[in-house]
Amino acid sequence: MLDPFLPENADDVERLKKLQREIHDDFIALVKSRRGAKLNGPDTELFSGEYWTGRRALELGLVDAIGDLRSVLRERFGDKIVTPVIAAERGLFGRRVFGVARGDAMQVSLAEDAISTLEARAIWARYGL
Repeated sequence: MLDPFLPENADDVERLKKLQREIHDDFIALVKSRRGAKLNGPDTELFSGEYWTGRRALELGLVDAIGDLRSVLRERFGDKIVTPVIAAERGLFGRRVFGVARGDAMQVSLAEDAISTLEARAIWARYGL
């Protein structure tokens, strides 16, 4: 279906559009069931696929407030809330991926960066890249 190496098939396109409509209808139903009376605007605007700034989304009733994750969690659950820091991905042999910062990035030596870079190049070289 929708093979990029074959001519476009109208039946395949229609099937895909039907699938997209069903997903969009399910999304609309979910938002309406969760946001309910908080929604302020016509369905044609709310569910057009557009996106807005936080302020406009607040006006439309799509969000409850504007804030960052940690502040909102502290406000809801108190100051003792713990939000873990997500570490950088690890490369081959457990070293960090070059160019991705993490909490202790300043302590990572130039040698580790060079080794990570060489590992990444070796992996891609296997594919001729």
